Amino acid sequence: MFKFDQVYLKRDGRTLLDSIEWAVKPQEHWAVLGLNGSGKTTLLKLLNGYLWPTSGSLDVLGHKFGETSLPELRKSIGWVSSSLQQQLREYDFAESIVVSGKFASIGLYQDTTAEEKETACNILIECGGKELIGKRYAILSQGERQIVLIARALMAKPELLILDEPCTGLDIFAKKRLLDRIKIITNLPHTPTILYVTHHTEEILPCFSHTLLLKDGKKYDAGPTQTMLTTEKLSSFYCHAVDVITLDNGQISVFPK
Repeated sequence: MFKFDQVYLKRDGRTLLDSIEWAVKPQEHWAVLGLNGSGKTTLLKLLNGYLWPTSGSLDVLGHKFGETSLPELRKSIGWVSSSLQQQLREYDFAESIVVSGKFASIGLYQDTTAEEKETACNILIECGGKELIGKRYAILSQGERQIVLIARALMAKPELLILDEPCTGLDIFAKKRLLDRIKIITNLPHTPTILYVTHHTEEILPCFSHTLLLKDGKKYDAGPTQTMLTTEKLSSFYCHAVDVITLDNGQISVFPK
């Protein structure tokens, strides 16, 4: 799906990413774990072509940076972040927002077909958002808005879907509902490769088979999730002794000692 080869990024005299080596294969769902300021957002901007490596090479979906059209590449990548929530129009219906994902627009500025509307409704249903059909964006909860944003990204049939800290601002019950729906999405037959970016280990579902640990702009480690989220590994990663508890649902909670 993509490959970072010794990617180094420097801006205004400051190193933002340092010698990143990382590759993701098709049908691998990855979590990206790091504290605030670790470089997660910078990494995502590189993947989407909004930043350019200072050195090293980056291949995304078979396209090498410097030899491809980045606007065209972005059409194959769905990026869901809380910042997008603020840009959408509150009077639009949920299914209209989902349809707009096909055109990568904020709002609809062209006629849409009955087939497109039906597809949008079906995607919402697949994402666990059947009850959102016919509701205006203004009355949706933050968790429901995230479901609409995910469905909107899937409307464009991306090859890569990035969920950028989707549980930010959710209470514990809304978080569980959203994570349950993300689990459903990862099991759909046509699901793209998914990157789930977070700084909370308990959000890393068992369906995310691999995890990248990012620290101070560097790849601390990467590999199968069960080998990344251990007491020894995370204590070293955080430079602080932690207790790691595996919950009944397979998710992991970490507590400082």
